[in-house]
Amino acid sequence: MSNIPPTTPTNLRGAVDLSALVSRPAPGAPAAAAGPGAPAPGDAPAAAGEALTLPSLYFEGTDANFNDFIELSMRVPIVVDLWAEWCEPCKQLSPILDRVVADYAGRLVLVKIDVDANPQLSQAFQAQSIPTVAAIVGGRPVQLFVGAVPEPQVRDVFEQLLQLAAQNGVTGTVSVDADAGLPEGEQAEPQPEPLPPHHQDAYDAIDRGDFDAAIAAYKTAIAQDPRDTMAVAGLAQVSLLARLAGKSMDELRSAAAADPADAEAQLGVADLDLSGGHVEDAFDRLLTLFPKLDAAGKDTVRARLLDYFEIVGVDDPRVVRARARLASLLY
Repeated sequence: MSNIPPTTPTNLRGAVDLSALVSRPAPGAPAAAAGPGAPAPGDAPAAAGEALTLPSLYFEGTDANFNDFIELSMRVPIVVDLWAEWCEPCKQLSPILDRVVADYAGRLVLVKIDVDANPQLSQAFQAQSIPTVAAIVGGRPVQLFVGAVPEPQVRDVFEQLLQLAAQNGVTGTVSVDADAGLPEGEQAEPQPEPLPPHHQDAYDAIDRGDFDAAIAAYKTAIAQDPRDTMAVAGLAQVSLLARLAGKSMDELRSAAAADPADAEAQLGVADLDLSGGHVEDAFDRLLTLFPKLDAAGKDTVRARLLDYFEIVGVDDPRVVRARARLASLLY
């Protein structure tokens, strides 16, 4: 997930008219003046490498205004976070993205897209699972990662993104003026609420790479409030990270291919599939394996699937279908 693929316009083909992405001038070439809804104030953008003045480093992207951010990406890399209100992993990732973008002090701008409110952009970015994080560099799309990954990995990906941007002549920075570009009476976006203590403990532990401590923090939160759905999803997510830590992707896939009946091997590859955004492949692998197992094996696979459902989001259509298929196998 930490390897950034080459920029390609085909990643953004969809219902939204993003034809500008396939006919952009070369990165670093002068861009057209920003439109009325653009985040950059003024009649024309700053030259490449110069600082821009914006009201914030964080914006809400919509089907109507996204072309403004394509223009802005000629000057500074745009990180795109596709999320939904019902998505618990999105809520885990959002404060990490906010914090990391702030630490880059204007070298990145974050645009958040609610996929439920903006279905055209969701289709254009081919967001098959959320959270999905992408970027726009010099008017070109770049796929970054899927899922609520830990902060060190986010920072690693963003370092690679900035290197890619520099290679394409996108080296601008943003200075923030809280009053710039805001209509009279409109206030800047408020800062996010602080996390509950045990959630913050879990995030801090993930940042340190201490997955056991993060698991313990989430379990404590759940013990105190069994209805804490964010902690349940967080526990499932960090448990996935802990299982994959230090594992070789090639070895896991080889073991599963060598013995299709080995439940542990198939569970390992399902973890890989889910972490890489191949949600339906992970579900299908375990649901196909389920009828062939003894009672203990079925309990293990069922528990793993329930964790996956929490990670992906219980209202996700793929989860709804997989849950129905699991129910048919159980009863």
